[in-house]
This record gives sequence, structure tokens and C-alpha cells, in this order.
Amino acid sequence: MSPSKRPARRVVDQALLVLGSGALAAGLAGLALAPTPSAASSHREAPLIAGDPRADNTDVYAFTSPDRGDSVTLVANWIPFEEPNGGPNFYAFADDARYHIKIDNTGDGRPDLTYTWTFRNQVRDAGSQFLYNTGPVTSLSDPDLNFRQTYDLKVTDSRHRTRTLLRDAPVAPSRTGKASMPDYGALRTQAVRSLNGGAKAFAGQADDPFFADLRVFDLLYGGNLSERGQDTLAGYNVNTVALQIPKKALALRGNASRNPVVGVWSTTERRGAQVSDSRSGHHGGWRQVSRLGNPLVNEVVVPLKYKDAFNSLAPHQDRTVKPVVDKVLDPILPKLIQKVYGVPAPATPRNDLAEIYLTGICKACGPIKADLNAHRLNKDAVPRRIVPAEELRLNMAVAPAAQPNRLGVLAGDLAGFPNGRRLGDDVVDVSLQAVEGAAQSGKLVPALADGDKVDANDAAFGSSFPYLALPNTKSVNQAAAGAQGAQRSSLKTSQATAAGAAGVLLLGAGGYRIRRRRTA
Repeated sequence: MSPSKRPARRVVDQALLVLGSGALAAGLAGLALAPTPSAASSHREAPLIAGDPRADNTDVYAFTSPDRGDSVTLVANWIPFEEPNGGPNFYAFADDARYHIKIDNTGDGRPDLTYTWTFRNQVRDAGSQFLYNTGPVTSLSDPDLNFRQTYDLKVTDSRHRTRTLLRDAPVAPSRTGKASMPDYGALRTQAVRSLNGGAKAFAGQADDPFFADLRVFDLLYGGNLSERGQDTLAGYNVNTVALQIPKKALALRGNASRNPVVGVWSTTERRGAQVSDSRSGHHGGWRQVSRLGNPLVNEVVVPLKYKDAFNSLAPHQDRTVKPVVDKVLDPILPKLIQKVYGVPAPATPRNDLAEIYLTGICKACGPIKADLNAHRLNKDAVPRRIVPAEELRLNMAVAPAAQPNRLGVLAGDLAGFPNGRRLGDDVVDVSLQAVEGAAQSGKLVPALADGDKVDANDAAFGSSFPYLALPNTKSVNQAAAGAQGAQRSSLKTSQATAAGAAGVLLLGAGGYRIRRRRTA
């Protein structure tokens, strides 16, 4: 191992020795025998989360606000694959859970600030109505909005002191359609609330900003790269909480100049819930059932055996789970890429990935020779207390890019992933390149240069907080309607026989899919 590769490995190795092998074995055995309090983050990637989508944290974003450079925007999403026309009940935050965004500004893997949302339900007429809304909704207080949610927002510091920031704030409702909500943009605006000190908060439904061709999990497109280019998330919605917070409120000692780096992650807690049912098996005590920091960690780094256990941990515990750390240093994905596509896997140990996921990037941290987003860069941080921990790290001193590049840091855009995560960052393509060594070499791997060929979200993002696109209203099988929708309409009105029309429709739809894949 070259001298440049030793520091990051040494940090991880020393951390792994903290508990000793006996304690590690006992800890892992305990986790394996008690999976019920844990679930998964991201889009359904761990075994236990499928039964509890309202607790499933799909994505976390942290970036300097492009229109307010003195603030950071934090976004966390839940409930994957919300079909827009999923009535009559549509989509609500769980009223028996706690949703968190956590901030670590000291580097010890523990939250120094925890923002917590709790939700309450109200039904105006449950006895004689079945509809989510009974007429066109023009405001969040409209009596035609039959089902509504409100939330309390609190913040807790490292000394466990809690303040209430908002009480009974309105949630932007599920977008039930144009007839029911003719101006949903106005409802979104009403749901944005101002906090003391110049902060803002939002909770409600939004278009899912994550974009990817998730057929990558079909053995990397089955070895056929021509099959890429279908945005699996197009047309789906999520439930979102978002904050816009002054940097000084997040920084260590309130000084974002001396201490610009923060670690961010999100969790969901239930009161001892069994994950298989969102309302069963309560045993008292709040228990973490979902966790998400960096995207795709649990999907492609953590082995299947440990996915549920990993999501029950806090970041300061990560270094104690040797099988997971081992898979950061010796990841599975490059070996699969080599097997399917013949692209040689980089040499191990992967100290560059340990930098990205566990320590943050700095010249003294490992082989990526840049001071970017490690907690070591905070001048008031105590070095001996900094531990390897999986967090989404953001250097708040990096200004927003005038022309953001979807490949973020790999393309020289230091304001993008893995320095935080913006809504438009192409985390699938970046992660594929990083796992093949591009962050260390400074060069993209040509064979994977096109990634999944889904380079942007299907809907444009906004220019002001909360920046997310408005929720979709079309059924997902119509989300990319365009020519296909016109084709269907024309076929429906033709004078062809029913059998002939059906045959043409099938051929037309199939031809559209082929054309889209070839031209994506």
C-alpha cells in the first residue's frame, strides 16, 4: 500500500478495534436476531421496508440554496412510488411516527441538531363522505378539503434541549387532480412557512426528484447496455419535508466560516413498531426503522444480510460493523461489473470509497487529494472525537455553481455530489464512476461514461424553496404520454375494427418503447 493510501485505512482500522472482535461478534449476533425494529431507506432496497412505505425514507438532499447563498436547503422524502391517482385515500405521513433530519457538525457521528416532524390527521366528515376532497380546493383551509394533516416541527440540540419551531402547520395535500385542485401551485405556496431567524419549512407531496433506470438491478441491464434510458421514477410522487436554514444555525459554534462542514442524514422512528405493519406490534419506546445519508449505500454497498441491521444503527456505530466496513473497502459492485462487462475492478482496499462514505474527503484522509468535506476541516472540531461514519457531508463554504454539472465533483463542480447532494445531481452515474475508481484517478471510465442514460429528472425543478417540482397528476402509465398519448387517442377514434385497433395499439406502444431506448 502506498503512503498516500495509509491514512484513511488506518482511521478505519483503528476505529474497528474500539470494541474488539468479541464485542463485534456479539453486537452483530444481536442485530441479526432482532431485525424487527429496523427497516430500510431509499426505494425499497432492504427486505423489511416493503410492508411500511410511510416509514421508507427514499432520498436525502443537502445543498447551499442557489437563490440564498447564506442558507442551506435540506430535503428528505418518504413513501416511494406514489401513483398519482392512488385514491380514494391517497398519501399521508404516518401519524404514529417521528420523521427526522439530523446534523453532525463535530464529526463524532452523533446529531448536534435534530429536526423532528410529527403529524396529525383531521377528517371533516368521516360519516357521510368517502372522498379526500368534496369539491374544488382553493386553499389549505378550504372546507372542501375533507382530509388534512398538520405537523409540529421541533429542533433538539446535542444537550437534548428541544424548541418548538412550528405548531399545527398545514401539510400540502396529495394532488388529487386538476378538477379537485385547479391551482395546486397556490396550495404549495401556502404550505411554505417562515421560521424565526430567516428559516423556512415545508411538508407535503412533490414529484419524486430521483431519476434513474432501476433496471440496473436486473444484473446491470443483463449485459445489454442498449436497454438503458428508461426513467423508472418518472411520473411518481413522494411525501417531502424540507427546510431552508441559515448556515450559522447549522455550523459548529455558529461559525460557518471556521467550521463549514456538516454531516446530514435522515431517520424515521416508530414506537417499537413491527415493520411488517405500520400500526401493529407496539412495545413502547421509539425505535429507528429507517435511515438514509448518502444515496445508494444500502442498495449497492451493504450485503443483503446486514441491510436491515444497518438501518437500525446511528452513524457513530457504523465503524463497529466490520462486515459493512469491509464492503466499503472491498465492494461487491466492481466485481459484478467486471463479471458482466469485463471492466477490471480497481485494486483493493478502496480507501477512496472510505473517504467518500465514512470520513469525508480531505488531503489527510486518504488518496483523494482535495480538501473538500471532511469534518477535519472544521477548525473547532476535536480531531480525537472524529470517527468514520456514513453521512452525507456538505461543505457550506462552497458557493453554488453558476452552471451546475450533473456529475458534480467528478466534473469539477465542487458544489455537487458527493459534496452534499443537489436535486439535479446524477447520483447513479456518479456512484458508478466512483466505484470504478474515478474519484481517485480523476478520469471517467469510458466503458461506463453514459451511465444509465437517464441524465435529468422528468420534471423541471423550481427556482425557489422548496425547489421540488409539483406533484404529478397523470397515471404513471401515461406519464410519458406525448406521442404515445396522441397515438392512443387517434386509435380510439379510428373506424378500424376492435381487434385491428388493439393490434395497432400494441405495435405502436412497442415501437415507441424501442425508439425511446435507442434515442435516449
